[in-house]
Amino acid sequence: MITIYTDGAAKGNPGPGGYGAVLKFGKHRKELSEGFRLTTNNRMELLAVIRALQALTTDEFPVQIYSDSKYVVDAVEKGWIWGWQKKGFKDKKNPDLWLRYIPLHLKYKPKFIWVKGHAGNIENERCDRLAVEAAEGFDLKVDTGYEASL
Repeated sequence: MITIYTDGAAKGNPGPGGYGAVLKFGKHRKELSEGFRLTTNNRMELLAVIRALQALTTDEFPVQIYSDSKYVVDAVEKGWIWGWQKKGFKDKKNPDLWLRYIPLHLKYKPKFIWVKGHAGNIENERCDRLAVEAAEGFDLKVDTGYEASL
């Protein structure tokens, strides 16, 4: 089983933002984070999942993703993204990211588990710290998908 924890943060929403992810497999552990100059919390929550899945090097094991984002967890677990996709994501936010997520979902078929944020889950707290530190960084990237929509 590959276990992934993710979190995103944005100051101002929109504002500077970042994501953090922790990937665990047996004794292996990998941490990921990036910061962006202008984005939203929901974009960072979803981008954390995308980047974590992109970092996987095998699809031979089941994947569980722990996230405190109801936006991401419910969209996937309740199947909303498939209805959104059929309608071309009309009137939905973040279609660029959902379109990047869908092929990863089809490849890895992750199971999402919602965790309450800031409730003492060690790995979720670590992801939050990674996301906040990335958002406060000096070399913030451009979230082209977000800024192009302005």
